[in-house]
Amino acid sequence: MHQLTQKLGSGDMEVQDVPIPQVAEGVILVKNHYSIISGGTEGSTVTAARKSLIGKAKERPQQVKQVIDTLKSQGPQQTYRAVMKKLDSYSPLGYSCAGEVVEVGDGVTEFKVGDLVACAGAGYANHAEIVAVPLNLCVKLASHANLKHAAYNTLGAISMQGVRQADLRVGETCVVIGLGLLGQLACMILRASGVHVIGVDVLKSSVDHALANGIVDHAFTRDAPGVEDKIHAASYGNGADAVIIAAATHSNDPINFAGAIARKKGCVVVLGAVPTGFERDPHWYRKELELRMACSYGPGRYDPQYEEKGVDYPLAYVRWTEKRNMEAFQRLIEKGLMPLDCLTTHEFAFEDAPKAFDIIANKSEPYIGIALRYDTSKPVVRGAVRVGGEAGSPEAAVSVSFIGAGSYARSQLLPNIPDRTEVRRVGVISNSGTTSKRVAEKYGFSFCTSEETEILAEQTNMVFIATRHDSHADYVMKSLTAGKNVFVEKPLCLNSAELEEIADLRASSGKAVMVGFNRRFSPHVKTIKSRLGSGPMSMIYRVNAGSIPADSWIQDMEVGGGRIIGEACHFIDLLTYLNGSLPKFVSAMALPDTDGLNDTVNISIQFENGSTGVVAYYANGPKDLPKEYLEVFASGSTAVLEDFKALRIYGKGKVMRQKLWNQNKGQHDMVGAFIDSLLKDGSSPIPFEDIYAVTKASFLVLESLRNGSQVVSVND
Repeated sequence: MHQLTQKLGSGDMEVQDVPIPQVAEGVILVKNHYSIISGGTEGSTVTAARKSLIGKAKERPQQVKQVIDTLKSQGPQQTYRAVMKKLDSYSPLGYSCAGEVVEVGDGVTEFKVGDLVACAGAGYANHAEIVAVPLNLCVKLASHANLKHAAYNTLGAISMQGVRQADLRVGETCVVIGLGLLGQLACMILRASGVHVIGVDVLKSSVDHALANGIVDHAFTRDAPGVEDKIHAASYGNGADAVIIAAATHSNDPINFAGAIARKKGCVVVLGAVPTGFERDPHWYRKELELRMACSYGPGRYDPQYEEKGVDYPLAYVRWTEKRNMEAFQRLIEKGLMPLDCLTTHEFAFEDAPKAFDIIANKSEPYIGIALRYDTSKPVVRGAVRVGGEAGSPEAAVSVSFIGAGSYARSQLLPNIPDRTEVRRVGVISNSGTTSKRVAEKYGFSFCTSEETEILAEQTNMVFIATRHDSHADYVMKSLTAGKNVFVEKPLCLNSAELEEIADLRASSGKAVMVGFNRRFSPHVKTIKSRLGSGPMSMIYRVNAGSIPADSWIQDMEVGGGRIIGEACHFIDLLTYLNGSLPKFVSAMALPDTDGLNDTVNISIQFENGSTGVVAYYANGPKDLPKEYLEVFASGSTAVLEDFKALRIYGKGKVMRQKLWNQNKGQHDMVGAFIDSLLKDGSSPIPFEDIYAVTKASFLVLESLRNGSQVVSVND
């Protein structure tokens, strides 16, 4: 299928062939008929992408700070790789469309193939021939619906939420500042609700358009002489009951102007992207004005339970969710109360989408709504998209494919696959077709796809799995069943039943299973191992993990497994490797927290050879404290490792010191070691006994916490 993409680094825009999206549980696949370009949101993204690096930095100072923080903690090499990964990626565009359902995922009962739907959501309702959208971001349409009008779905819901926040009654007056697409949609909704509407914009063309098409009762340019007095008169001498700011600017003028034209005890709603640092006097304070924010489409926005898992809010308690706002907007269209034809100032065939964005970026002509029209006669055909840059010999001993190509895979796994004739790069699959296409191009894979069967076909004998945690076990088992060697990014799985099934499959298949426990491959760790050897030792591993919000997928026990299973397994593995024996007993104590996350915890481990270890995993520390600190005590010697940059070993004469300019956690050597091990004898460089015991120990940490910090045996 074709999708519109843009490179964030160069700003280059292209309609290109990418795999059709996968259809997950609770998701529907939609063939687009129309999508709408948002000149504000998408226009700013496109304009920023076309700027120089300095221009990009000025546009996004917060991201510049993140780059500086990464430079301090990880060094220039990792920072450069992270920045280039972002700039070199394909970015999908679009978030409002309408079309026909062509496939439904498991658990979907609300929609069926052939239904007409309107869709919403950045990353879902893209400018693409086929889109995959979760249930709560889709609304069903009548069989006779005008799909060009329905494609305004997202923008209409955003405007609807702004109107709801204004909380107006029939006959009251609202001033809308900013008569772009969102502003004019808000004006239409207000008029349909019986509200007296006054529009204001800096552009005379926008004011004239709103007046000529009956979208407002009155409209003025911002610089019109006596504009405040004119608005006062147009509001029957009362001032505005509410002001909706639908503008986008860095200026404080809209918020201060809103204060000037609102009546006493009035309400100001921020719908657009404007600063809110208003002047206290003479208006805001003396009028006791109320400032409200309109959060995108409405309640449910940014809530993964609602948007990704399809968990609805009860109507009795949350009357207007984002989906119900979309449904209300579509009903207004169906009743003929939204004259949307006058908003569509331009229409392009989808293949000409870059021309539409040129109008926005260059401001070459006035525009409001820009529709993209799709060729719906094309059949929906799944299959691999051939890239043609295949690296390695067709007779290579190791033929690699990737399931998942997210941030970690692109920064730490893919760049470290050896460029050797014995290693062939075959296929890539990921949730995003744009990501899999770019990865295949950049790293020399033969094809990208959305079909697992093509990844698990005969031409591949080694699979990298770098997806979200809840899918790891399923992909590992499918790969082993298909006779593939497996590298899976940690964790191996999320529960004991999955662990036992994987162990049985590994034994019966005879294939290698490797987990991305990279720290044991760090050069500093190898030095510690060579100097201190194995045998009884005492180890303390402090991890300043930092907080992660409770609503993150990582904290979701069903999806991410929580931070102990999802990340602390790394540190249990490193202590296991250093002392040379497996965990025997585990106990843990967590600092109480209101969300019950158990991510500030002390984990005590006794190993089979008598060694003891403590993993102090803390989510409550400061960001400027280095993340990892390790001390290992053994037979009169002590090794101190500071954040995988600096190592000191005491106890045998002069203190031994090693220091690296770039942080090195062993990812490069880990990937190379696995490939080398496969080439040598088809094994994994980490014994499966270690992987099994470490994974089980991480599960038992949670069991210990549930049972009052009791000591739990790993061997039971």
